[in-house]
Amino acid sequence: MHQYSLALIGFGGVARALAGIIRDDGDRIARELGFSLRVVAITDLNLGTLIQPTGIDLTAALAVAREQTFAAFAGGSPEADNARAIRDSGADIVVEATFTNPITGEPALSHVRQALEAGISVTTTNKGPVAIAGEELTSLAHRTGAHFEFEGAVMSGTPVLRFARQQLAGTRIVAIEGILNGTTNYVLGRQEDGLSQDEAIAEAQARGYAEADPTADINGSDVRLKVAILAEQVMGERIPLEDIATTGISSVTAADIASARETGARWKLVGSVARATDGTVSARVAPMALPEDHPLTGISGPTNAVTFSTELVDRVTVSGPGAGRTQTAFALLSDIIAIDTARGRRS
Repeated sequence: MHQYSLALIGFGGVARALAGIIRDDGDRIARELGFSLRVVAITDLNLGTLIQPTGIDLTAALAVAREQTFAAFAGGSPEADNARAIRDSGADIVVEATFTNPITGEPALSHVRQALEAGISVTTTNKGPVAIAGEELTSLAHRTGAHFEFEGAVMSGTPVLRFARQQLAGTRIVAIEGILNGTTNYVLGRQEDGLSQDEAIAEAQARGYAEADPTADINGSDVRLKVAILAEQVMGERIPLEDIATTGISSVTAADIASARETGARWKLVGSVARATDGTVSARVAPMALPEDHPLTGISGPTNAVTFSTELVDRVTVSGPGAGRTQTAFALLSDIIAIDTARGRRS
């Protein structure tokens, strides 16, 4: 049975969840998918670096407290050395899961480039590198015989990119509309219930739906990255981020929400991509009062959804969780499966 060696670059919640899946479900994965997984390197800003080419004891690694480091382990160091982990661990696949600047794509962009240049396949849920340099990185992977997968970059564990490319192959997608940020969808829903926007944001933070600094969610910049990815990966058009008109939800008032409710409409932050009759593709992010019969109107809470408008099957909607550690870890696992399939190991 083939075995893939993984280097986990970043050991936050998502990477830890993946490590837990490998530890707890490794036998089932091997039995059902025909390959096994082992982790040979872990890096973390707080814990440092751990490289063990024969395989890391994941129970022991997961038990290291945040105030400790990997220094006590064989192959461990208190310093995070991502480049060395990629270069020296013997990994077949790099799992890039660092905290990354969404504007520059760093440090994830550099990690992905380094791995692909060395012919090492990569899976990431980081939006920045894909939105900023997706075509470049995919071309680099092709040149070096590696694979670059990023299903979780748009809707976490909900497989929207592969759904569009595989399940909708054969019909032309002419437009995409999506609720791509669970925080804003939750906030707008709670505003409908009578909370002020500030109160709704505070509640979302308390429930773990919003970051301590929710700016990227509220101002629409998170959705803008995802729209750029959808435009390039589904519609085949690279649209620079600065060309995507973006408006957040701060301007949506209680009066706006009350007015919409009178007609059955509901406010949503919608990321959209559309192809005009002349073939040009445009994209935008903006709050919209969707009518009662729109397929996205009933999407509530932190759930995400995308509606594809197609020539042959009209509108098709995919919905599911857009966040969550285990859900996002599943996206990484699905990417590993895709890499295995691309290598011709699966029928």
